[in-house]
Amino acid sequence: MAQAADGTRRRTRGAGGGAARRAERTAVRIECAPTIRRNIPTFDILNEEALQIIEANADTVLEEIGVAFPDNPQAVQTWKDAGADIRGDRIHIPRGLARKLCETAPATITQHARNPERNVEIGGNSLVLAPVYGPPFVRDANGGRRYATLEDFQNFVRLGYMSKWLQHSGGTVCEPTDVAVNKRHLDMLHAHMTLSDKPYMGSVTEPSRAADSVEMSKLLFGADFVDNNTVMTSLININSPLTFDSVMMGALEVYARANQACIVSPFIVGGAMSPVSVAGTLTQVLAEAMVGCAYAQLVRPGAPVIFGAFVASIDMNSGAPTFGTPEASKILYGAGQLARRMNLPFRSGGGLCGSKLPDAQAGYESANTLNAALLGGVNFMLHACGWLEGGLVASFEKFVLDADQLGALHAFARGVDISENGQAMDALREVGPGGHFLGCAHTQANFQDSFWRSQVFDYKPYETWTDEGSRDSQSLANARVARMLADYQPPAMDPAIAESLDAYVRQKKDSMPDAFV
Repeated sequence: MAQAADGTRRRTRGAGGGAARRAERTAVRIECAPTIRRNIPTFDILNEEALQIIEANADTVLEEIGVAFPDNPQAVQTWKDAGADIRGDRIHIPRGLARKLCETAPATITQHARNPERNVEIGGNSLVLAPVYGPPFVRDANGGRRYATLEDFQNFVRLGYMSKWLQHSGGTVCEPTDVAVNKRHLDMLHAHMTLSDKPYMGSVTEPSRAADSVEMSKLLFGADFVDNNTVMTSLININSPLTFDSVMMGALEVYARANQACIVSPFIVGGAMSPVSVAGTLTQVLAEAMVGCAYAQLVRPGAPVIFGAFVASIDMNSGAPTFGTPEASKILYGAGQLARRMNLPFRSGGGLCGSKLPDAQAGYESANTLNAALLGGVNFMLHACGWLEGGLVASFEKFVLDADQLGALHAFARGVDISENGQAMDALREVGPGGHFLGCAHTQANFQDSFWRSQVFDYKPYETWTDEGSRDSQSLANARVARMLADYQPPAMDPAIAESLDAYVRQKKDSMPDAFV
């Protein structure tokens, strides 16, 4: 307030007030949307007869053909003790046994984050979104396609932390090839634990690395907490068809004993690693997922598991995997139904594509897989953002483009608002025939959150767009990556915990020579 000549006080536009308002508008906000809760039905593509046929066929596969557990005599003995017929390293499982064993697995899993506000529930009508996993290469508009480094990995973790619609930090967002194979898991876990406060995934590339993941998690959360709660999910791929290799099963054993969650996921390129038909592939998916989930229960009854299905089709001319196809969507929908009948959380989907660039092909194929995952009842979506070139490349621009589009899934999953406000009868009465709704009270009260709006795409008039350089979506995304990384601020961490993690990583790295194979 300022004093006028007559002694009265008048309100002025104080510089401090305006500056404070501008600062509030432009301040960096680290927002994280809650886990998606579906208020929409799933798309069930299979009728009851089809489901029963596939379930019966899966039992036939397990009983007559069997599955292999090579180089893992302990697993073979465990199955023998459970009642399986053992022939070498091939295990023939009596009808119904695998399904029965899976009954001790929980229907929903709460994965704890170091920030309790970021905890996620996996199962039921929830959908948790996690980024791309596993590519050895990265791509951006500045440097093109190249081998991934630890700095690239750390930047992806930062982007994931800054992305509102992602609830999960993921795991091997890219492979940091400048770090020794036997040590990079330590740096990756350290990045997830310190650069983000969202949930994360553990290492599965060797059982001892899974053990390191458990030990580092105990430093972060406390040993007692980890013993009694799930703080990690980890991806255990089946070596399809019907083979459970000792490395993956060894990692599963570590996590199951520690009460940490495993995504048991067949990794299938249809036509090469499974039959070309949808029903035949679903039979194999069910058989493999049941065996993996059942084995976790043999290791520790009640161990948290997630029924996984990752299926691509194949281009019969080149042999390359294809994504976003109708057949892959049908398999996803069917696998979701099969998982729900087993009362297990379901993992599939993501922003999958075969394109080399974040272009129209990438957009179409990714949209097909993202929408199929939402409608198919997926509970944990890996590869939700950043996937390019059939999973060989993690793209910075596609990461933010996909992460932005995940907001549309949130909006769609809410369903239709039929509350009094949603019915908008007051707006219809106010405007009447021949008017417009832009200025009515209902619009003014709801315009800020009525429509989902992209934070990357350009909606400006043509003239403004050309004046600003006629930027395409990759250019817009490149600018957003730079802005997000510039704005990044790490979440607070107890200095004692940070030091204990640093010391663990140093000690483990110093204890062994580098190995790059």
